[in-house]
Amino acid sequence: MTHKIHKTSDCTEVWECLQTQHKSLHASIVFRPGDIIIRFSAKEILTQPNYLSLQIDRDRHIVLEPDFLQFTNHSCEPNIYFDPKAMEIIALNPIQKQEELTFFYPSTEWIMNRGFACLCGSSQCLKKIQGVAQINPNILYKYRLSEHIKELLAS
Repeated sequence: MTHKIHKTSDCTEVWECLQTQHKSLHASIVFRPGDIIIRFSAKEILTQPNYLSLQIDRDRHIVLEPDFLQFTNHSCEPNIYFDPKAMEIIALNPIQKQEELTFFYPSTEWIMNRGFACLCGSSQCLKKIQGVAQINPNILYKYRLSEHIKELLAS
Protein backbone atom coordinates (compact mmCIF):
# COMPACT_ATOMS: atom_id res chain seq x y z
CA MET A 1 0.00 0.00 0.00
CA THR A 2 1.42 3.38 -1.01
CA HIS A 3 -1.32 5.50 0.59
CA LYS A 4 -2.95 5.73 3.95
CA ILE A 5 -6.63 6.61 3.52
CA HIS A 6 -8.54 8.80 5.97
CA LYS A 7 -12.33 8.79 5.61
CA THR A 8 -13.52 12.40 5.82
CA SER A 9 -17.18 12.36 4.81
CA ASP A 10 -19.74 10.10 3.13
CA CYS A 11 -18.31 11.02 -0.26
CA THR A 12 -14.66 12.04 0.24
CA GLU A 13 -11.44 10.77 1.74
CA VAL A 14 -7.93 12.13 2.20
CA TRP A 15 -5.08 10.05 0.82
CA GLU A 16 -1.68 10.42 2.45
CA CYS A 17 1.34 9.21 0.48
CA LEU A 18 3.40 7.07 2.83
CA GLN A 19 6.66 8.13 1.14
CA THR A 20 6.18 11.90 0.89
CA GLN A 21 3.38 12.54 3.45
CA HIS A 22 1.69 14.60 0.67
CA LYS A 23 -2.10 14.64 1.19
CA SER A 24 -4.84 14.89 -1.42
CA LEU A 25 -8.64 14.82 -1.41
CA HIS A 26 -10.37 12.02 -3.34
CA ALA A 27 -13.91 10.99 -4.21
CA SER A 28 -15.24 7.92 -2.42
CA ILE A 29 -18.30 7.79 -4.70
CA VAL A 30 -19.07 8.67 -8.34
CA PHE A 31 -20.17 12.24 -9.17
CA ARG A 32 -21.90 13.67 -12.24
CA PRO A 33 -21.29 17.19 -13.57
CA GLY A 34 -23.27 19.66 -11.44
CA ASP A 35 -23.44 17.40 -8.37
CA ILE A 36 -22.84 19.09 -5.04
CA ILE A 37 -19.91 17.25 -3.51
CA ILE A 38 -19.92 18.96 -0.13
CA ARG A 39 -20.96 22.19 1.53
CA PHE A 40 -18.38 24.24 3.36
CA SER A 41 -18.31 27.14 5.78
CA ALA A 42 -15.91 29.62 7.31
CA LYS A 43 -13.90 28.43 10.26
CA GLU A 44 -12.35 31.89 10.32
CA ILE A 45 -12.81 35.10 8.27
CA LEU A 46 -9.68 36.99 7.17
CA THR A 47 -9.10 40.36 5.47
CA GLN A 48 -5.90 39.14 3.78
CA PRO A 49 -5.23 35.83 2.01
CA ASN A 50 -3.02 33.19 3.54
CA TYR A 51 -1.65 29.96 2.15
CA LEU A 52 -4.79 27.96 3.00
CA SER A 53 -7.52 30.57 2.63
CA LEU A 54 -10.25 30.80 0.00
CA GLN A 55 -11.36 34.22 -1.25
CA ILE A 56 -15.15 34.55 -0.99
CA ASP A 57 -15.66 38.15 -2.15
CA ARG A 58 -13.62 41.25 -2.95
CA ASP A 59 -12.28 41.73 0.57
CA ARG A 60 -12.85 38.53 2.52
CA HIS A 61 -11.02 35.25 2.69
CA ILE A 62 -11.93 32.24 4.79
CA VAL A 63 -10.23 29.33 6.44
CA LEU A 64 -12.32 26.38 5.28
CA GLU A 65 -14.49 24.22 7.47
CA PRO A 66 -14.39 21.22 7.35
CA ASP A 67 -10.60 21.23 7.80
CA PHE A 68 -9.90 18.37 5.38
CA LEU A 69 -10.79 20.64 2.44
CA GLN A 70 -7.32 22.17 2.81
CA PHE A 71 -6.04 19.03 1.03
CA THR A 72 -7.83 19.93 -2.20
CA ASN A 73 -5.00 20.42 -4.66
CA HIS A 74 -4.73 22.68 -7.69
CA SER A 75 -4.99 21.58 -11.32
CA CYS A 76 -5.02 23.54 -14.56
CA GLU A 77 -7.68 20.99 -15.66
CA PRO A 78 -9.88 20.95 -12.55
CA ASN A 79 -12.75 18.56 -11.92
CA ILE A 80 -14.42 20.61 -9.16
CA TYR A 81 -15.35 24.22 -8.49
CA PHE A 82 -15.56 26.00 -5.14
CA ASP A 83 -18.67 28.20 -5.27
CA PRO A 84 -18.05 30.88 -2.62
CA LYS A 85 -21.54 32.37 -2.97
CA ALA A 86 -23.41 29.09 -2.33
CA MET A 87 -20.59 27.70 -0.13
CA GLU A 88 -20.62 24.45 -2.11
CA ILE A 89 -18.12 22.38 -4.01
CA ILE A 90 -19.55 21.38 -7.39
CA ALA A 91 -18.42 18.64 -9.80
CA LEU A 92 -17.41 20.14 -13.16
CA ASN A 93 -16.94 16.78 -14.93
CA PRO A 94 -17.81 13.16 -14.28
CA ILE A 95 -15.68 12.05 -11.32
CA GLN A 96 -14.94 8.41 -10.65
CA LYS A 97 -14.56 6.75 -7.26
CA GLN A 98 -10.98 7.26 -5.95
CA GLU A 99 -10.29 10.12 -8.40
CA GLU A 100 -8.46 13.09 -6.91
CA LEU A 101 -10.60 16.22 -6.49
CA THR A 102 -8.80 19.27 -7.86
CA PHE A 103 -9.72 22.87 -8.52
CA PHE A 104 -8.24 25.85 -10.34
CA TYR A 105 -6.97 27.98 -7.45
CA PRO A 106 -7.19 31.30 -9.34
CA SER A 107 -10.93 30.71 -9.88
CA THR A 108 -11.48 32.29 -6.46
CA GLU A 109 -8.24 34.23 -5.87
CA TRP A 110 -7.51 37.74 -7.14
CA ILE A 111 -4.07 37.90 -5.53
CA MET A 112 -2.63 34.84 -3.85
CA ASN A 113 -0.57 34.92 -0.68
CA ARG A 114 2.17 33.17 -2.64
CA GLY A 115 2.35 31.77 -6.13
CA PHE A 116 3.90 28.43 -6.92
CA ALA A 117 5.28 26.35 -9.77
CA CYS A 118 2.51 24.10 -11.04
CA LEU A 119 3.25 20.41 -11.38
CA CYS A 120 -0.26 19.27 -12.39
CA GLY A 121 1.00 17.64 -15.58
CA SER A 122 -1.89 18.90 -17.70
CA SER A 123 -1.21 19.64 -21.36
CA GLN A 124 -2.79 23.05 -20.60
CA CYS A 125 -0.64 23.69 -17.51
CA LEU A 126 0.03 27.37 -16.79
CA LYS A 127 3.39 26.44 -15.15
CA LYS A 128 3.15 29.25 -12.55
CA ILE A 129 0.02 29.65 -10.46
CA GLN A 130 -0.84 33.10 -9.15
CA GLY A 131 -3.96 35.07 -8.52
CA VAL A 132 -6.11 36.06 -11.51
CA ALA A 133 -4.70 39.60 -11.38
CA GLN A 134 -1.39 38.18 -12.69
CA ILE A 135 -2.82 35.82 -15.33
CA ASN A 136 -3.34 36.67 -18.99
CA PRO A 137 -7.13 37.25 -19.26
CA ASN A 138 -7.21 35.55 -22.68
CA ILE A 139 -6.77 32.13 -21.08
CA LEU A 140 -9.38 32.55 -18.36
CA TYR A 141 -12.39 31.92 -20.63
CA LYS A 142 -12.04 28.15 -20.22
CA TYR A 143 -12.36 28.25 -16.44
CA ARG A 144 -15.39 28.63 -14.22
CA LEU A 145 -14.62 31.73 -12.19
CA SER A 146 -16.32 32.95 -9.04
CA GLU A 147 -18.62 35.98 -9.27
CA HIS A 148 -16.27 38.24 -7.32
CA ILE A 149 -13.39 37.37 -9.69
CA LYS A 150 -15.60 38.12 -12.73
CA GLU A 151 -16.53 41.49 -11.17
CA LEU A 152 -12.88 42.34 -10.46
CA LEU A 153 -11.91 41.42 -14.04
CA ALA A 154 -14.67 43.68 -15.42
CA SER A 155 -13.66 46.69 -13.30
